Amino acid sequence: MKNRSLKLIIITLVISIIGGGISGCSSGEKVEKSPNSEAITISISGSTSVGPLMEKIADKYESENVNTTIEINQVGSSAGIKDTINGVSEIGMSSRELKDEEKKDVTATTIAYDGIALITHKNNTVKEITLEQVKGIYTGKITNWKEIAGGIDAPIVVVSREEGSGTRSAFEEIVKYKSEELVSSATISDGSGSIKTTVAGNENAIGFASFEYLDDTIGALNLGGVKPEAKFVKSGEYKLSRPFILVTKTSSQSENSKKIIDYILSKEGQKIVADNKLITLE
Repeated sequence: MKNRSLKLIIITLVISIIGGGISGCSSGEKVEKSPNSEAITISISGSTSVGPLMEKIADKYESENVNTTIEINQVGSSAGIKDTINGVSEIGMSSRELKDEEKKDVTATTIAYDGIALITHKNNTVKEITLEQVKGIYTGKITNWKEIAGGIDAPIVVVSREEGSGTRSAFEEIVKYKSEELVSSATISDGSGSIKTTVAGNENAIGFASFEYLDDTIGALNLGGVKPEAKFVKSGEYKLSRPFILVTKTSSQSENSKKIIDYILSKEGQKIVADNKLITLE
């Protein structure tokens, strides 16, 4: 009887150990990719303004879809739309409205709205500016900071984005000047991160960048007395704003592309939008 009881105890212990090993992979642990599931790679290219948001979206999406890899290439809005039309990318990122000739080939989905901030060196004494003054600066009619209230006697160093940039296109459209009117001495920065770095390193510089690039390393000017904040974009008081758009080829939108876009439009996706200092759809 004692031997049988001992055997039962041993068997129970063995079953418990085995069971514990099986159940030890709890939902809180990182799930590895299944070797039996098909690996999916989704290519996305385009706007350097939309790019940081999509990087965050991709991280979250990949963690919930373990066999999916999302590749993001930040090359500018026009290039991203062209990549999508040519089948190089499944999804294009744009921070400007589509041109008529682009609408024939791609379908656009707005995923968020963004404000464009006028950024300066953090030591710049100017705090307010008007759209008319911005136009004057970027077309070379205003060349010294002393011409703006609160400014010192110093030449204005104009910093702009490259041709093909969605941010530049939206900026020019709202400020109401043409690309060829840009002051010839302007420094051209390739990408929003680059324009921020350039402005942060020059006390006399002014540039423009998405709200999501704002931090305490640079200054941001009030526009017409309105702070560059999301709530003022939603209310319509802050005038420098534009949509963030994802495009897919109309004739061949993949199911995986649709799933990502649906995810961004969901409550969870829009929370990531808000966390990145952008303006949600609602």
